[in-house]
Amino acid sequence: MIELYEQYRGLMFRLAYQLTGSAADAEDAVQDVFVKVQSIDPDRLKEPKAYLCKMITNRCLDLLRSARKRREQYVGPWLPEPIPTMDDDSFEVVVRNDLLSYAILALLERLSAAERAVFVLREAMGFDYPTIAGLIDKSELNCRKLMSRARGKMGVSEEELIGKGCIGEEWVQQFLAALSLGKVDKVLSMLAEDAVLLSDGGGKVTAAINPIVTSDRVARFLLGIRRNWPQNAEEEGGFAVELAPISGQTGIIIRSNGVVQSVFFLDMRQGKVQHIYIVRNPDKLTRIS
Repeated sequence: MIELYEQYRGLMFRLAYQLTGSAADAEDAVQDVFVKVQSIDPDRLKEPKAYLCKMITNRCLDLLRSARKRREQYVGPWLPEPIPTMDDDSFEVVVRNDLLSYAILALLERLSAAERAVFVLREAMGFDYPTIAGLIDKSELNCRKLMSRARGKMGVSEEELIGKGCIGEEWVQQFLAALSLGKVDKVLSMLAEDAVLLSDGGGKVTAAINPIVTSDRVARFLLGIRRNWPQNAEEEGGFAVELAPISGQTGIIIRSNGVVQSVFFLDMRQGKVQHIYIVRNPDKLTRIS
């Protein structure tokens, strides 16, 4: 069973993380599943990958349903927990090309547990509909309907689903440069008119409680944040702004004294920034080094 665990734990973590939006919940789900597997006769596991995917999916669906009420009581917007992504096969670090972008992960919060499961199993994990039907105990037709509803609620096109639809690092650098220089017109030109900014502080640090909507308000909010940045990093306690591969796309990390204060993500639609996500809850930043 140890060999089975070593072989599939990365896959299980990737699936669980995208189903729950929480690395902590994903770790717990993986551990729970492998504890249960210990009591199963290895000869029964003719197709271990499918069996483990079914177990992890069911466990995550339970976690999603129990988390729904907690998230309704959450202070401000609830955003997924960011994790590092790079070409590494370690447990908590997943390969970017196999992961839905953070922007897509955030949109998954609009879905029911069943819709989310079908979407992740299809678009992130690459399972066909007959396999998905077996994993979640629904008919193939029902799974196709759930997928159609999921895409409708999320409002994303096919090319925007996986990492290839993400904003590239060069574009993020241009946006960050315009913001750093305080160029209002340039920032506005890069934002969609109906742009939305969501900030997750979890009631533990300063953050916008409500979504900020329209390009003008988003630009003013971002430039207000920029005015609080020091001009000289060495004189201001090692303040730093850097780019890094996080949760399937390029993220912007804000540090002070070496401690991560915020992580920003941009979501582009039709050449403009449609959504900006800012994670500030310190409990969700522990995996960003």
